[in-house]
Order: sequence, then structure tokens, then C-alpha cells
Amino acid sequence: MTPPTSGASPTSRRSFLTGTAAVVGASSIAAVLPGPLAESTPAGAADAPALPDYAPIPRSSLGPALNDQGYYVGRVKGNLYWVTDGTYQSAFLTTRDGVVLFDAPPTIGHNLQRAVNEIAAANGVSNKVTHLVYSHHHADHAGASSLFGRNVVRIGHEENRRLLLRDNDPTRPAPTVTFHDRHTLHVGGEHVRLAYHGTNHTPDNIYIHFPDHDTLMLVDIVTSGWVPIYNLNLSEDIPGYTAAPTTALSYPWKHLIGGHVGRLGTRADVDVHQQYVADIATNVRTALATVDPTPYFVKYGENSWAAVKTYLDAVTDYAAAPVIAKYTGVLAAADVFTTSTTLVVLESIRLDLGVGSQVHP
Repeated sequence: MTPPTSGASPTSRRSFLTGTAAVVGASSIAAVLPGPLAESTPAGAADAPALPDYAPIPRSSLGPALNDQGYYVGRVKGNLYWVTDGTYQSAFLTTRDGVVLFDAPPTIGHNLQRAVNEIAAANGVSNKVTHLVYSHHHADHAGASSLFGRNVVRIGHEENRRLLLRDNDPTRPAPTVTFHDRHTLHVGGEHVRLAYHGTNHTPDNIYIHFPDHDTLMLVDIVTSGWVPIYNLNLSEDIPGYTAAPTTALSYPWKHLIGGHVGRLGTRADVDVHQQYVADIATNVRTALATVDPTPYFVKYGENSWAAVKTYLDAVTDYAAAPVIAKYTGVLAAADVFTTSTTLVVLESIRLDLGVGSQVHP
């Protein structure tokens, strides 16, 4: 579902960038770039090193086209809607008593209210955001929270409140409603089930279940159609992150709102994600048993960090190569981020699980 053309000048930065945002999330970049794109090109750019080429993105990984204002809003089911700028995602539930918003990514920013306004006008319902649920505390998913004022009821895990108070960021007011394990949010005849199953991506990342809408929102775990970015989406607890998809699949749902990229997810997307991570872990264990560390420590002698780096890089490359080959054309950016993800899986297997640790005789 896309609104009418806004009338923005076709030469404006927003119009120019959002023309390609469905493919590369350029609207998110536009939100943080100062001045027109043409003015941001540095002098002598022709002399800069050539940027690398990467494998084409599978068409199945891409979402719907964005409108002229740089967003897409669509119905998930019933009165549950999702919003994307091609890189980030949010969701909202319309009720007879107002709108419940789930996450407020700053790259979508004021387009969140525009999306709500669009749906409210089409359906004859309120466009007033009365509640805002935080999936977790990270600024890239919550940094537009302050746009909705002080009177919005904010909900999050108790750890979410602690972290936001610690961060003291005025763009992310701390929740006033918190919970420990479970909380059912009742608004305007609707109910949403919030649950905490332990640390994963962050210590406060929660599962948001819409039982009447066949939908689960779980942010920064599965990026549907894509591999995770650096280090399994920059997650803080790798074993917790790895276990999260199994927990997600224990819920009944058809649609997944993952917080990133341009389309909704499916249960099949979670299956592919799990296999991808499992393949990396299997190859890491093989690499640890195969790559001999001796030459690296002999070569670098007293420079222990050089020996450690070159050895771990060799193990990482050994483990990542077959995964990149297997998933290129299946998951977008398999050739971009698999190596960095493999390194963090390697370190988790070594440090969290103790694989490869040797006791000196």
C-alpha cells in the first residue's frame, strides 16, 4: 500500500535517493547525510580506491517499492500494519482507543506518523499514537521515540528501562510500564503478548506476539532473505542469539517482523537462517581441528597478537568459504558479511563453549 505522490521536486535529495531505496535502503542513508547528495562528493573522488563488487541480490530478498516520501506501509493482517524504509522496520496496531506503535527507528522518523495518518484516513480510525512498545534499547530502533511526546505510554522489559536510564538519551525516553517475564498489553479491545526469554541480541530484546494477527515481531535476530550484518547483527550474547530462532518457531505465527530490510519474513526464512548459522558453526569446528596454529606462532615469535590474528583469520577464512559459496544467490549479502559473522561464531565456540581450548601439559 503506497500513498499518492507527495509532489516533492524530482531533483530533491529525498526523491533521488528513494528511487533506489527499495534495493539498497538509500532512504536510510538520506536521513543522515547532510546536504544534497551531489554536494557530498569530495574533491578528487576520482582518485579514490575502487569500491568492491558484490554478488547480485536475489529478487526474493527485496521488498515492495517505497513511495516518494521514502517509506512503504502495508497491512500484515487485520488492523496490524508494518512500515519500512527498505532497511528498517516498525509496526503499528490501530484500535478504537488509538494507535500502538512498535519501535521507532530514526531512519523512518516522521514517516512513522505519516504512515499512521495514511492508514487512519483510509479506515476512518484514530491516528493518535497512545502507546509505544520497545523491542530493545538500541537507538537505531528507538531513536524516534521522542517524536511522539511525553504522554505516550512506553512499554519495555525491566532491563530496557535500566539501559535507557543508563544511556540518558532524550530521544529514547525510558518505559514507564515494565515487566520481568510476561506482559499482555490490552488497548482498545486488542491484546498483544510480550515475553522475555533471556538475553540474545541484547539483554532486553523481547518477543512481541500478535496472536489475533498470526504475527511475531522479533527484532535483530532473523533478517529475512538476508544474512545478518557484522557479528550476527552485532549481538551481545551469541549462544542466546543462536537459540532465539528456535524459541520464535515455538510460537504460532505466519508473518515475521524482523526489524530490518524491506520485506516481511516467513517461517521458511527462519529455517534458512538457522541452517546458515549451523553451517558456519559446523565449518568452524572443522577448521579448528584442521588449521595448524604452529606456523603462525613460529613466524611471529614475540608478536603474539600477530600470531593470534593471522591464525584466527586463517580459521575464519577456512570456515567461511564454503558457506559463502553455498548461500550466494540464496541469502542476500552472503559474500559481504559471512566472514565477519564466522569470526564471532568462532570466538563464541572457543570462548563460550570451550571448543579448541587446550590445557598445557
